[in-house]
Amino acid sequence: MSRPFLPVIACLLFALAGSACAGPEQPATAAELAIGAEAPQFKLKGADGAMHALADYKDAKAVVVVFTCLSCPFARAYEERTIALARDYADRGVQVVAIMSNDPTIVPADAPDKLKARAEEMKYPFPYLIDETQAVATAFGAKVTPHVFLFGPDRKLAYRGRIDDETDPTKVTTHDLRGALDQVLAGVAVATASTKAFGCTIKWKKDKAS
Repeated sequence: MSRPFLPVIACLLFALAGSACAGPEQPATAAELAIGAEAPQFKLKGADGAMHALADYKDAKAVVVVFTCLSCPFARAYEERTIALARDYADRGVQVVAIMSNDPTIVPADAPDKLKARAEEMKYPFPYLIDETQAVATAFGAKVTPHVFLFGPDRKLAYRGRIDDETDPTKVTTHDLRGALDQVLAGVAVATASTKAFGCTIKWKKDKAS
């Protein structure tokens, strides 16, 4: 699989500047959620100012949690695909939830007012939540942006990892998340339940970094 050229170069430049792709390492205690594990419950304030909880979507046939942000070139490359997926699967009972867990003191581009403005500009068809304490990212074991976790109707983890295999939409060969969603909605086990997510590392608060 070829790595996308522009996001990689952008990340290198940001890293040299100590910004979007550079940051404290994952907390040592944060293991990636295991396939088959129950979804960690959460209740977070959204960019819209309202509170949103996983329990709000108890009637959804599947819930896709996407850890993302505005500052990461990889996350921005997947923004339109995430919007399209949410719209395409809404009538099939799928709820998409976006969560931003970066420390905005490290990346000011992810400040709440910036998230609100972007959500309104792009007319996100899903809630955009702010994980201020980073407890939710830690519970899920989220590592990068974007990093997705798909839960079936029983709210057990059916798929985790990447959205697809290439940030350039014209070069995608494996639609991992859409394939997993189709299998969950068909009531069958996901054939490839785990892939390696790639993107910018989540920017952990200094007191959480290992």
